[in-house]
Amino acid sequence: MRQKVLLALAAATLAGGVSAQTQGDPAKGQVIVQQVCAACHGIDGNSVASTNPTLAGQHPAYIVSQLKAFKSSQRKNPIMLGMASALSDQDMQNVAAYFSQQKPKEQQAADKTLLKAGETLYRAGNPVTHVPACMACHGPTGAGMPDQFPRLGSQQSAYMLKQLNDFKANTDRKNPVMNDIASRLSDAEMKAVAEYISGLR
Repeated sequence: MRQKVLLALAAATLAGGVSAQTQGDPAKGQVIVQQVCAACHGIDGNSVASTNPTLAGQHPAYIVSQLKAFKSSQRKNPIMLGMASALSDQDMQNVAAYFSQQKPKEQQAADKTLLKAGETLYRAGNPVTHVPACMACHGPTGAGMPDQFPRLGSQQSAYMLKQLNDFKANTDRKNPVMNDIASRLSDAEMKAVAEYISGLR
């Protein structure tokens, strides 16, 4: 029962956060990416640094919502605050349109011994600790749902692990549903599911 409530809250909370219609110009977005974003996220949105997210193929509305969160300091990151502060709402939509059209590169789990445990958690959750299956919101292949839940597949495992820890700490990442879910995950579970997610495509 608790899992159903969490999933319903997730739909309401995340949908409300990223449902804004985005109308961006990918060509204009590419210019901004070349000048501002490429150093950290790659010219095609595929980051080579494990600390930076891959943005290729990400849903545009989600990218816009996160840029706005950085600009308003709802998400606290000094580097992203500086980058996002210079962007207008239209710039954000243009960047999001460009990144969403790029193809994410396939990733491999760094620690393949954790894949089975990660798969179990991603696909079935943990009924003992009332953790719902990750794929209920993010899909069986990690593709997410446009305007509702972000794409997770092909993210580097180190980045995914940091995000889960941030949700658990309820500091930089503030989302009631994810904060609650992450608080129920052990360190071993977070590492395992992060490894599994990195190989999804």
